[in-house]
Parts: sequence; structure tokens; C-alpha cells
Amino acid sequence: MRHANAAVFVPHIGCPHRCSFCDQRAITGCQSAPGPQEVRAVALRAAETLPPGVPAEFAFFGGSFTAIDRETMCSLLGAVQPFLRSGVFTGIRCSTRPDCVDAEILSLLKGYGVKAVELGAQSMDDTVLLRNGRGHTAADVERASPLIREAGLSLGLQMMAGLPGDTAEGARETARRLAALRPDTVRIYPTVVLPGTAIARWYAQGSYRPMELGEAVELCANLLGFFEGRGVRVIRLGLHSSPELERSRIAGPYHPAFRELCQSRLFLRRIESALGGREGEYRLLVSPRDLSAVLGQKRANVEALRERGFRLAVVPRGEIPRGCFAVCLPGEETGRLFSPQEAPAL
Repeated sequence: MRHANAAVFVPHIGCPHRCSFCDQRAITGCQSAPGPQEVRAVALRAAETLPPGVPAEFAFFGGSFTAIDRETMCSLLGAVQPFLRSGVFTGIRCSTRPDCVDAEILSLLKGYGVKAVELGAQSMDDTVLLRNGRGHTAADVERASPLIREAGLSLGLQMMAGLPGDTAEGARETARRLAALRPDTVRIYPTVVLPGTAIARWYAQGSYRPMELGEAVELCANLLGFFEGRGVRVIRLGLHSSPELERSRIAGPYHPAFRELCQSRLFLRRIESALGGREGEYRLLVSPRDLSAVLGQKRANVEALRERGFRLAVVPRGEIPRGCFAVCLPGEETGRLFSPQEAPAL
């Protein structure tokens, strides 16, 4: 089912720490904290433009929503209430720190119509968290996550890949530990170097090397397949594209279509596995919505498979579920269907 949302970013306010990677103004383009009037204005615009019949949420992003002072937080939540009552939005989503969640604050959020809380875990390695100035531990994530579920709220977890001090195996271990907490949704962000941050300084000094784009695609495709195979929706993969981010980023694996690159790489792996080394001609039936990702940018996947002895005709078919594909031998009409629920190991 399609979903939509209207979002307000609450940059920095309430956060007691300045993480090594953080410049939310560059990421979001927001220069100051919003007030109730701005929240109402965003909600009104959404009411006029959201597609009819598509469930919509109002979201407060920025990473420390429950750490801002209570009066400000409640005033922002209060501004959304008329739009919840009128049915413009089905609920509210917010993101916050793992060490700023308890039963009392969750009860308050629920009373205002919050349906989902996302935690910025970033890593489940305490050494990485300490080095990057997060100010919380992996134990805080493991304590807060079940509290959110017990409150009857949807649990979202956010992780980063390529942080200073982390490794590809470290990111995979973070994914394994996050999946064990049974989140409903996950966001995965490869680390990008932004001006005015600690990692910008470390990058200039030569003590930090961000991932190359291809390296990040390889790792994040692996993470995407891991979560999807366990029924966890990955609702964001890569930073949201914005003019401010395009102008200001210094280095790191940013691409405006990063998710599609990862999906394409994941399809390539899954198709190779399905073909099992048996060279020859095949028809590949795919969902029309997956066609671009299956082909790869400039048909890169088809060409890579051709070089390995597989000659593919990729055919969009409306009856193929998104994320699945069917492999047909010459003369076959349907073939065998392969599902992403065949969870890869990490």
C-alpha cells in the first residue's frame, strides 16, 4: 500500500550532544527550529496536496524530539491535532535519541496521536558510539526499543554505515542486533562528510576515509537484503536529496538515487544465485515497478550477466509481485518465482 507524509525537521534543539557527522541544517536545509505556526502551515499544504485515499502521517524528524523542552514539544504536537481529528493524517511519527525514551514520555506521545517512534541507534558498537560523540550506548537502544513496542507504538530504528571507527563487519553486526529487536521499519544512512563537522576535520587531516560509492552500495545492498528477508521494511536508504546537501557535501557516498543503486545490486546478486551458474538464454519476468532496478543503470546488470554467459530478456509483467522475479527457460511461460523473503545471511 502506498503511504505519504508531511514532515517538519526540528534541527539540533534539545540534543545535548553534537555527533561527529551531524550538520542537520546542511542535511535538511532548515536554518531554525519550527514553531506551531510553521507546523500548521505544513499541515495545511499537505491537506491541499496529498493524494486522496493514500494514508498519510505527520512526521517530526531531527533525531531528538523527546529531548526538547516539554512545553515546546507539546505545542508542536498540539498544532497537528485538528488535522488528526479531520482525518488528514492517520497519526504522527517522530524520531529521537535512545536515551531520551521512557514509559512516561511514550504515554504522553501516544495521547497526542503518535503512532511510531524511531530511534537513532546509528551503531551497536559502544566504541564507535563513543568515538562519534553519540552520548548513548547500545544498551540504551536495547532498553528503549521494547518500551516502544510495549506502548503499542511502531518501532523504527536508524543505523549508519561507514562511521569513523566502524567496519563493514561492524555494520553487519549492528544490523543483526537491530533485527533482533524486531523493528517495524529501518533507515540506513551511509556516512557523508559535511562541512563544520568533526569528521570533516578528520577527513581534512587524513585520519578518516569515507566509503567510496561502490563500496557503500555493496554493503548497503547486503543490509537491505538482510532486513527485507526478515520482513523489516527499509523506509529510507541514503540521505534525502536536497539542494543544500548537493551544494555543501565534501565527500562520501552520496547519490540522489542511492536506494535504486542498492536495489539494483541486490537484484543482480539474487538473479546470479537463481541462475546457479547455468549459462544460457533466459526470460526474466519482473514487476514493471522493478524494471529499472533489475536492468541496472544503463543496463549494467544485463551486461554484467551477459559477460558471465547469461543472455537475458527482461520482461515486465503486472502479475509479478514487487521485489520478486520469475526465471523462465526457453519455451516456458511462467517459470519459477523467486521471493526476497529468502533471507540472505550477513
